Amino acid sequence: MCGIIGVLGTHEAAPLMVEALKRLEYRGYDSAGIATVRDGALDRRRAVGKLVNLSDLLVHEPLSGRSGIGHTRWATHGAPSVRNAHPHATAGVAVVHNGIIENFREIRERLAADGIGHETDTDTETVTLLTQRHLDAGLDPEAAVAATLEVVTGAYALLFLFRGEEDLMIAARKGSPLAIGHGEGEMFVGSDAIALAPLTRRITYLEEGDRAVVTRAGATIRDAAGRAVRRAEQRIRTETAQVDKGGHRHFMAKEIAEQPARLTDLLGAYMGKDGVELPAPGIDFAAIERLTMVACGTAFYACLTAKYWFEQIAGLPVEVDVASEFRYREPPIGAGTAALFVSQSGETADTLAALRYCRGKADRILSVVNVAESSIARESDLALPIHAGPEIGVASTKAFSCQLTVLLLLALDAARARGRLDDAAFAARLDELRTLPGLMNQALGIDDAAHAISARLAEARDILFLGRGRMYPLAHEGALKLKEISYIHAEAYASGELKHGPIALIDKSVPVIVMAPRDELFDKSVSNMQEVMARGGKVVLITDAAGADEAGDGVWQVLRLPACPPALAPILYAVPAQLLAYHTALAKGTDVDQPRNLAKSVTVE
Repeated sequence: MCGIIGVLGTHEAAPLMVEALKRLEYRGYDSAGIATVRDGALDRRRAVGKLVNLSDLLVHEPLSGRSGIGHTRWATHGAPSVRNAHPHATAGVAVVHNGIIENFREIRERLAADGIGHETDTDTETVTLLTQRHLDAGLDPEAAVAATLEVVTGAYALLFLFRGEEDLMIAARKGSPLAIGHGEGEMFVGSDAIALAPLTRRITYLEEGDRAVVTRAGATIRDAAGRAVRRAEQRIRTETAQVDKGGHRHFMAKEIAEQPARLTDLLGAYMGKDGVELPAPGIDFAAIERLTMVACGTAFYACLTAKYWFEQIAGLPVEVDVASEFRYREPPIGAGTAALFVSQSGETADTLAALRYCRGKADRILSVVNVAESSIARESDLALPIHAGPEIGVASTKAFSCQLTVLLLLALDAARARGRLDDAAFAARLDELRTLPGLMNQALGIDDAAHAISARLAEARDILFLGRGRMYPLAHEGALKLKEISYIHAEAYASGELKHGPIALIDKSVPVIVMAPRDELFDKSVSNMQEVMARGGKVVLITDAAGADEAGDGVWQVLRLPACPPALAPILYAVPAQLLAYHTALAKGTDVDQPRNLAKSVTVE
């Protein structure tokens, strides 16, 4: 999940790298560092904690040079500390790394047998020491890196800077993304387009197994077999360059508020005169017998929600798996199966590995992603962008609602293809969807009420979320949001499962948040609420006006949302889940955008 930047510039590199790392800090903020080469000599600065600490250090200990590499870390091997911070360096080479070197212990032992010791706890240091050993043996930088890559196994994005080489960087990618930025007499390397957008609008994504020799004149790229290849140059979209809070206190607040506009853009991209317009080559759902959906975290809950839509509306059997477990149980994928993968970044390591497991087994590989140029998108037969725009807050908000909306559109398209919706019913469903941005805008009007309730929730140590039917996955998403940014222990249960064990947790100190629109299951949800209240539990009911009137006395707090068509409720009810988490985190004084121990783009297993 770490962020990488590299600069071969015409100006001082340190300020450029720090600014780029600010845009990558969502990938990790345990420590940060930069290295430059000037007058042939390597030097570096590193600091523990957020990037501001590195910025402060550079005020007192400036680092000059027009060539450099930088890194912001999410710790895997070794606790956050200055010695474990990247770049790792020897006398002749500095290295930054995103990923995990799986055989680093074996390499470390081999180096130790040759009298080469380690100073850090990291796996990355073995790459640095191994490269230095090859340089000491007389290999030039490119050959030294190639020899190193022949030995290391695992997932990595690596960037190398060398003593005496002020016009050279070497980049390598296996399992973790890297992009090359093209300037006028300048070249850049970054983990993604967000980092490179202020520096250039022209980028080239490295593909799996690629390595690149980068100079100010350009980049020479070789594939995994060592063959010189050309990779397409792309333009960075304007919206990618616009990464700011837009007057909001936090990125998360901005991204919650953006949801009506993003949904309007999304629906405009997918809904044409004849209904749902999917990107080419589309998919024939009439020929699909089963759909396997795979994702992690919030995207997994989007898949669980979509299971209800695909099965209830389209009559298509669906299996949903957590990506980190999927391939290890070796599920049989037979003919007539489509596999669908959901990932905000499109680089989620477990989800990408699951996709590769399904290749050659599933009839079609589909993906729902926010980054059209990502690995998951490129390796899919059909990639469906969610049009959410950059999401910087670590806790996903607008990407979740956009994922849900794309999945609902896909379920409706499947229902029509499978004869479950005639033209009139299909058109009526699309008309319902067109009301979604307006409903979302109304839902945001509960912000003050959510703020007031959250001041009380912040006093709790444990919170339960309950939901039935389509609301059950949303209960999980609400609990996840609260855990992520407020650090309150929260769990979600299907309302009907409450009496099968979890009701033992209920007492007056445990708030229970019930997500229950006035739908066909509402009466059953009310019964479950009564079970909670009979045991002293404090119920926060999230419902519409009709549900609030029918719920009766005894409810501790109520959040009222606009009434909506049942299929849209999971998307709309994401808003109170997000706002309660946000305001509870504010009340507790935690870091909303960069919660402890987390990072945005999970590119390691």
